[in-house]
Amino acid sequence: MSPTHAQLHALADLLLAIEQAMREADFWHAQVPSPAAMASRTPFCADTLAFSEWLQFVFIPRMRALIEDNATLPGASAIAPLAEEALDERRGKQTLVDHLRRFDRMIADGEAPS
Repeated sequence: MSPTHAQLHALADLLLAIEQAMREADFWHAQVPSPAAMASRTPFCADTLAFSEWLQFVFIPRMRALIEDNATLPGASAIAPLAEEALDERRGKQTLVDHLRRFDRMIADGEAPS
């Protein structure tokens, strides 16, 4: 099922909030990983990227592309528990995890929050 216009806008806003939370918690990376690291076939590029790198360089761009193309969204998402485990403890981590939990719920519900 194609996402609704409202869902796409809500997801786009949430991606911006995720990016902002990453920047504020200092999870944002200045260096782009090598093409070889980005080409990993392991889930979340776990063998070549830190989880925060995967969020920044794989997840966010792919989700933006799906939104821009009005494409079918994933049927499920469980990113927040991975973030909880993979990200270092630092100020701002919980805000980022909370945004990712919202993303997971929005994907699971298949609709934008009211």
